[in-house]
Amino acid sequence: MRERETFGTRLGFILVSVGCAVGLGNVWKFPYICGRNGGAFFILIYLIFLGILGFPIMVCEFSVGRGSRKSCATSFGKLQPEGRKWHRFGYFGMVGNYLLMMFYTVVAGWMLSYCFRCLAGEFTGQALSVEQVAEKFDMLKNSTGTLIFWTVVVVFLSFGICSLGVRNGVEKITKVMMICLLGLIFILAVHSLFLPGAMEGVKFYLIPDLEKVKKIGVGNVIFDAMSQAFFTLSVGIGSMAIFGSYMDKGRSLTGESITITLLDTFVALMAGLIIIPACFSFGIEPGAGPSLIFITLPNIFNQMAGGRVWGTLFFLFMSFAALSTVTAVYENIISFAIDLWNWERKKAVVINIIAMVILSMPCVLGFHLLSGIRPLGEGTNIMDMEDFLVSSNFLPLGALVYLLFCTTKGGWGWDNFIREANTGEGMKFPEKMRGYMTYVLPAIVVVIYVKGYWDMFSHKGWKYFLAWMAVAAIFLFVVGWFVFGGRKKSGKE
Repeated sequence: MRERETFGTRLGFILVSVGCAVGLGNVWKFPYICGRNGGAFFILIYLIFLGILGFPIMVCEFSVGRGSRKSCATSFGKLQPEGRKWHRFGYFGMVGNYLLMMFYTVVAGWMLSYCFRCLAGEFTGQALSVEQVAEKFDMLKNSTGTLIFWTVVVVFLSFGICSLGVRNGVEKITKVMMICLLGLIFILAVHSLFLPGAMEGVKFYLIPDLEKVKKIGVGNVIFDAMSQAFFTLSVGIGSMAIFGSYMDKGRSLTGESITITLLDTFVALMAGLIIIPACFSFGIEPGAGPSLIFITLPNIFNQMAGGRVWGTLFFLFMSFAALSTVTAVYENIISFAIDLWNWERKKAVVINIIAMVILSMPCVLGFHLLSGIRPLGEGTNIMDMEDFLVSSNFLPLGALVYLLFCTTKGGWGWDNFIREANTGEGMKFPEKMRGYMTYVLPAIVVVIYVKGYWDMFSHKGWKYFLAWMAVAAIFLFVVGWFVFGGRKKSGKE
């Protein structure tokens, strides 16, 4: 057996893990959800849930990774009690990672494309309307050849980084990307603050307006904050556990998880500080939805002095955020083949390049040649289905499995989890949280799971919603049986 690679520095582990957590959920989704939910009050609730929901699950993932020194493909099999079937979750996690990259790789290609288009001055020097910018985005989505090109660029670039190894590739290059990302986000935020009328956006963003919250509905704001806090850290399918497996025992996992959570939150908050003041400065609705990034902001850069430069820097920042996540998850995917079949890294890279290009094609073609396929109903496409499967199924159900594995006697167990989490110097995980982690937190995750289906299907009518909830119940039952389906009489399966 080959020796397990490890990170060269503590900073490398932190920045690579932050790179995995920091993605489009932070810099794309967070600002518009914050804008939609009235700004500052949403941020307060989001921070509370980040501490009581996302952070403990991250510690669980890191503990399973470091305790096993394996990816999620084999980590449960190594740590599970004799005769248990937790190792089956490895297949669930592997599918989740591939499914995530099938659409995330395409969106990362959009970011690179927009970076080069801004650099070329495509959105500046003309009196473009929002409708004309929207037409340009539609042209990108409908141009199959262009989409394939940028998707392939992302695949080769990210797997190329992974081919260099953990220290010389993933750690070294992601550190540079993340340092550049943090520098860019600071420069862009300072620039937004000096735009005319930007202070109105800052007030909206940082001063709670309870009247607006009442109009939106306190319950809606709380649920959105809870969901965003859960999804922003990328926990549930082993994307974080892999970096725990490359970490030595010198530092406790609690302190490292807090650092990663704080940096991830910093990026999300700063992204809002870039986008929301700019929206107020140019009279744009900050809760404009996903189109905020690809339609609204290019239109703002078009009106802005030096917009070509600022637009290029913004989409360069977005590209770093996307590529850091893609590279991190690709490293996890490569580790599956290394752990399961003992492949050499280069072989795993070559095969997965081919696989990922092929697997990304349904999403690429879903905007044009396969646009007639509407798997979740009218107005949806293949990307929507892939996103829904990951965000509303694989992530919450995977998080539930990690929680139960680390807290129940039938799994790895609380004692093993707390021993691994607290090994090394630094802050220790509070043992008093055992009851909360065992009973309360899993219940919250189930609520988030149900809410994902409610958000997707409730507006289509009760019959439609109940039909899909039946599907969700079946999915939950199958996952439960698959993972917890009894003990063998002797030995491991």
